This record gives sequence, C-alpha cells and structure tokens, in this order.
Amino acid sequence: MPHAVSMPSPGLQAIILCGPGSSFPTFTANPDENPKALLPIANRPMVWYPIDFCYRTGITDITLICPPSAKEAISTALKTNPFLTGLPHPHPDLLAPADLDQNTGTAEILRLPEVKQLITSDFVVLPCDLVCELGGDKLLQAWMVKAAAPLSAPLQGSGGLGVYYETKTATPIKGEETDFIATTALLKPTAPASKDSLLPQLSKLALSMPTDSLKDLTEEKNGFPIRRGLLRKYPKLRMLMTHRDAHVYIFPRWILDFVAENPRLESIGEDVIGWWAKATWQDGLAEKLRIPEILAMSDSSNSRRESALTAGYGGDSSPTTGVQSPDPASPPQQPTKSKSNATAKSQSTAVPPVLAYIQPSDPNGPLIRRVDTAQLLLNVSLQMAKLLSVEEAGGEASVFAHTRKVAYPEGVKPRTTITKQDTLIADNVTVEEKTSIKECVVGANCQIKEGAKLFQCVLMDGVVVGKGCKLTRCILGKRSDIGEGSTLTECEVQENLLVEPKTEDKDNKLMSSEGLEATEQELQDAMQDDGDDLME
Repeated sequence: MPHAVSMPSPGLQAIILCGPGSSFPTFTANPDENPKALLPIANRPMVWYPIDFCYRTGITDITLICPPSAKEAISTALKTNPFLTGLPHPHPDLLAPADLDQNTGTAEILRLPEVKQLITSDFVVLPCDLVCELGGDKLLQAWMVKAAAPLSAPLQGSGGLGVYYETKTATPIKGEETDFIATTALLKPTAPASKDSLLPQLSKLALSMPTDSLKDLTEEKNGFPIRRGLLRKYPKLRMLMTHRDAHVYIFPRWILDFVAENPRLESIGEDVIGWWAKATWQDGLAEKLRIPEILAMSDSSNSRRESALTAGYGGDSSPTTGVQSPDPASPPQQPTKSKSNATAKSQSTAVPPVLAYIQPSDPNGPLIRRVDTAQLLLNVSLQMAKLLSVEEAGGEASVFAHTRKVAYPEGVKPRTTITKQDTLIADNVTVEEKTSIKECVVGANCQIKEGAKLFQCVLMDGVVVGKGCKLTRCILGKRSDIGEGSTLTECEVQENLLVEPKTEDKDNKLMSSEGLEATEQELQDAMQDDGDDLME
C-alpha cells in the first residue's frame, strides 16, 4: 500500500497524464472500458505508481487527466480498486477536458482551458506509465537548490528539471525508445553534498530530442550539425544516446504561459523541453519564444510561492498574462520597439535553466522506468516479482513490495512447484496439482488447472489456464481463457478471449476480430498523425 505522507507539503501540484494506450493494442482495443492507466504492473493498476510517487514526495494536490471517454472507467477504479481506494487522503482528482482526445499532444494539454484554470502554482507532470522507486522529495530538494528562483529576484524566473535513465541495463528491452540529450556540468558547490543528495547527478540540459529524430536529422544533413553558439556557451558537452526521458518534469508556473504563447509546441518532451534548452544558448531564440516578456510580465508578488518555499521546497503560483506568438520554428514578425521589448532584450541572457537528473547506471539503484509497451510491462512486472515481500524484508522492503508473495496460500494445492523468490500471486488464486509456476505474476481470481506449466508470464485478473497448458513469456489479458493442452510462446492474449484447446502459437497477438479491426484503425490513425506526440 502507499506510504503515508510524513513530510510537509511542498506547495506544488501534480498532474498525471492518462493516455488511451495505443501502444498496448492487444489490451486497450476498447480504451473506454480498458484504458492504459488501469493495466496492471505487478498486480497494481499502472496509475497507482505515479500517484504513490506523488505521495512519497509530499504532494497531495494530484489530478489525473484523461480523455472524456475514459473518465467513467478510471472514476470507477478510483472508487473500487483496493489499491486505489487505499490511497491516503486527500484522494486524487480526475479531470476529463472536453477537447482532449487520443491525438492531443502533451503540450497541447497544457493549453486546454480546464487545465490552465486548474494549475495555479509550480507543478509536476508525470505519465501514467511511470514506475519510479526514487524518492521524489530528493528531486524537489535538488530543484529548489539549483533551479528555483530566489524571492529577491522574481523576474529571474525558476528553471525546470527533467529525469533521464539508462535503457541499456542488465535486462535491456528490444526496441525500447531512447532520447538523445546533451548536457554540461553545473558549477561545483562550495560545500560537499550530503551522501543521499541528488545534486552530483544534476547537469544543465543543452539539447534534447528523440533518438529517431536525431537519426533523421543526421541523414538529412549528412552529419550532425552543431551550432557554434552551442560550443561557445558550453564548450564541454556530454552526449548520451542510450538514455530515455522519464517524462517526469518539475515546472515553474510560467511554463503554462510559455506554452500558450507558442501554439506550435505540441509535445512536452520534444518541443517544450527541447526549445527551452536551446533558448539558453542560441542567440535570439529566447526573444522569438517570448521568454523574457513572459518573465517580465509575471506577478512579482509571488505570495503563494513564498509560502511554499517557507514550507521547505518551493513553488511559484504567480499568474502571468500573454500575447500571441508565432511558430518557434520560424522567426516571428519583429515587434515594434517599446519599453517592454527593450526590457525583454536586456533580460535575454538570463533564460532560466533546464536541469537534467541522470540516474546513475547502478543495477542495485532505484528503479526508474516507463512502461509503455507490452514487453516493458512483462519485463518490469517480472523484475518487481523478485522483490522481497514485506513479510520477508520487514522495514527494509522496497516501496513496491507486496505484503506476501502468495497472497492466498490456501488456494494452492499440494504437489505444485512455485518459485516464490521470483513469483507474485495475488488474492483468491487457485492452483491445482502438478502445476509449475516459475518467474511469473498472477493476478487476482485466476485459475491454474492441473498440469499447467507457466514460465515468465504475466496473467491479469480472472484468467483461466486450462489443464496441461504450456505458456512461456506470455501476457494474458483479464478474464481470458486458455483452452486445455495449448502451447503458447511469447504471445499476447486479449481480455475476455477464449483460446481454443490445443492451440499452438508463437510470437503472436491473439485478438478477436473486433480487436484486430480496432488495432488496424489505430495504426491508420497513427500513420495520419505521424510526427505528433500522443499522450503515450
């Protein structure tokens, strides 16, 4: 269950983006009933993990943002799912903006009237598929030390912070997305940081883009173009290509106005972070993006932010006004010279920084991972099944540990083989004799019939595995029924699907005809919207 909030509120808000789940076509063919946010990771709803991260950070002002079509399913889960109903008070709110759909970019979400009205302070943005064992309170402390603007300089503006992690781990996931980032070291502190501080892992972000975009750029330019201004500003750069943006961002309130003034910004990761980082060194870009003007027009009172900093972390709720801005990719029309423009120009060299926290490559370090594909769901769930239970580890247990590895031992018949060190079995599961379950995650209310053999599988709630089945590295959707004597290897099975007895299949997605049609339609929509950043 989530850890109780035992620290003062940092004065920040958190929004968790709950997308439709087009990257899980087998399990979200009907996203209205089965939205991505409710898919299980190690037997907990996916959205539980970012919510738990917020509570461990001390943030209790949490809002889930989803398309209107998914509102009923998520609302019902918040009221009935035992993991979600067991959250501390106050419980998260749910917002379903009228104009939000599966093609809405993450930056575009910040422009929606309901979202702009909701956010009144500095804020944290999280994806619903985040699994983060790292303590968010340490992230906030690092942000406050290195990026939050001092109260004595309200026009300076606070910076931001993003989180990145290495994908080339001991268990790499084939085809996992990566991002290209270039960073430069921060000035060394005069006093050494504490042992558990994250300050040594912070750097200043200079460039950020998906690795695929970098490859397209280098092919187009027949090489990697580097602007002279970048090397003049940051002569020593560290370039990383195997890391991934966790899409965990700590933002100052003025970012809402930055997004509003630049309507061509579509995604947070690629556009907002990417252009903001470039504006810290590229001559004239800050003016084109209106950053100095936005900071100059901020309310200098910062009353809410001051109270938040007094509480111990920092936050900026200062409202801003705005003016219409053109596409940042093309130079805007030059405004007429005025006092405000002169002020903006004089402040162009003081663009607040974008900081990057880069998780050290330590196999024993805290787990940070996006779980946005079926293979990641399988691998991360199996990795978490190896965690010691609270019953075994006591106070040393991971924040993601379950109370017991086998929640309902009474349902397990004699003469079974279950490797408890790497298997997690939820409540009300029945396991008949002569079965073998190794390195698996089994959801609640499942039935494993006599002689079945499961290896490295994830079973969602209510699955029935027939007598004598052999399943290897499979993901079985909730309430699916695997017919007697079937042999499946590296397969995904849609929810509520009946697999005929003695079926043999490998590396396939087993879906109903309606599910296949929905998947084909999603692929067509994705091709039409190629280049857009969806809520995934």
